[in-house]
Amino acid sequence: MQPRDEFFSRVERYSLGVDEESGRLYASFPVNSSAVGYEEYYELTDDQYRRCMADSTVALAFVEECRRHEHDELLL
Repeated sequence: MQPRDEFFSRVERYSLGVDEESGRLYASFPVNSSAVGYEEYYELTDDQYRRCMADSTVALAFVEECRRHEHDELLL
């Protein structure tokens, strides 16, 4: 995976971007466990990506759902 962030929010700690290898669109955010920190990437459809880029409240709502593991089937 070669992520390229096209938008990021330092305050809310998430990014929107595209994987340059596959062309898949994603929302991502950092995850910290007691042993390691890493980034989780969740696939977005074209429509979801456009809506998230146009409205940060839509993006943040989706990211919060992902943080609660409500969209684990979309993990990249």
